[in-house]
Order: sequence, then C-alpha cells, then structure tokens
Amino acid sequence: MGNHQDDLHGRHENHERTPAPANDGPAALAILDREAARLLDEAAITEYGIPGIVLMENAARALLHAVHEMLRGDLADGHVVVCCGSGNNGGDGYALARHLANAGTRCSIISIGRPRESSDAATNRLTCERMDMTIITPTDRERLENIDLVVDAMYGTGLDRPLDGISLEMVQWINDLEVPVLCVDIPSGMDADSGELLPVAVRGDCTVTFVAMKPSMLTLTGQRHTGDVIVGQIGSPPCLLDRLARSVPLGRIPHDDQAGP
Repeated sequence: MGNHQDDLHGRHENHERTPAPANDGPAALAILDREAARLLDEAAITEYGIPGIVLMENAARALLHAVHEMLRGDLADGHVVVCCGSGNNGGDGYALARHLANAGTRCSIISIGRPRESSDAATNRLTCERMDMTIITPTDRERLENIDLVVDAMYGTGLDRPLDGISLEMVQWINDLEVPVLCVDIPSGMDADSGELLPVAVRGDCTVTFVAMKPSMLTLTGQRHTGDVIVGQIGSPPCLLDRLARSVPLGRIPHDDQAGP
C-alpha cells in the first residue's frame, strides 16, 4: 500500500474509470494505476474513517501470509531480511518485520532512509526499535549471513524517477543474491503504470500487490520482475475499487510465450 496518507492530494471525483463489466461479460481484471491507488487509499482514510496505520497493518498481514508460504510453513526456521524505504512501502515492511519477530522468525531490517516524523511508517519503525530488532544501514548489508528470504519494501507505486546512489545499489544487491525475493506492492525500480525499469528493478519471485493489480503487471517486463502475483486486501471498501479501477479483458494480457525470440 505504497501510497496511503503520506502524499495525499487531489480529489477522486476528477478521476474517472471505466466501470467493471457486468457479470455476464468477458472475464476481466481490475487495475489500479498510480493515481487511482493513491486516491483509493485517500478515500478509505478520509471518507470511511479507516486510519492509515490500519491499512498498513492489514497490508503487513497479507505479506506475512506470503512469507509463511515462501518459507514452506515454518516462520521460526529462516532468516528474513526486510529492506525498508522511507515511505509507506517501507512502513509495510517494518510492520511485517514486527509480525515476523512475534512469530519467532529471525528478522533483519535494512533501512533505506528514515521515515517522515509522525508518519505511519515512522510509528512502525519505532515499534521495531523498541523491540530491539536488528536495523542496519545499507553499508552494513554484507555482514548479513545465511539469508533465506529477502523482502523488497523500498519503493511502492509512487516511484516515478530513476533510482540512483544507494537505492540503485540495493536493487542490484538484491538481484545478485541467490535467495527468494518477495516484493511489496510492486518491485522497486519499476514504473507502476508503464512497466519501465528505472533503470533496473528488483526481480521478485512473488509480489503481494494491494487491492488490485497495477498496469505494469500486464507488461512482459513487469511479469518477468513480479514473479507470482498475489492480490492482498487492506480493508478498503470494495465500492472504492468499483469507482476507481479500470477493467482489462483477460484476453488482452500478454504472456511470455507470446514474446518473440
């Protein structure tokens, strides 16, 4: 849920979407682009009174289920490294890390910048600090050993600029590790709308995307970076998806076997 609360602006009334097809129509997927995802989070908070930190908690629970599956059902047997950015995507990662620690999982956090003070992400980071969880900077990443799973919670759907510096280094480091990777909402370094790489993106084995799939996941490049896609729910009312999503017929979605040599 990389867009809720931190960067609220605009109103949903000006963001029109193609209504979902009738039940007797062709099978279709609901798609949320970058702006629609942001507006959905905003409406859940402002119209329906769901605190942003509750949305974040629900996102973390969806991620926890995916980690459980990727570790083959034994959360207490594995070392999970959660790479957290400074925004809400990172907040989802901190909340997940807390749940993993509560379940007895060995969990290390790599912090890519501190969250904004008083934000939901900062609240979840503070909880991790008070639990004495391992939080290190990217420069110390090489000292982590026996990693069983990496969680990419660095950048969400709001990313629209090329990565550089330590963020770029972190994407490359994750891709060089020979361990399974779980992406939060969307692989870091990928444009959520176009699927463009900025200039490189995390290659995930699984992506838990929130509420609905993103346009980039319908591209061949997107499919090669997301791995298996799980749509996780965060507690937002379904009517918001009906209002803000557009629908794409399943027959229009490309697959790798359609690509040329």
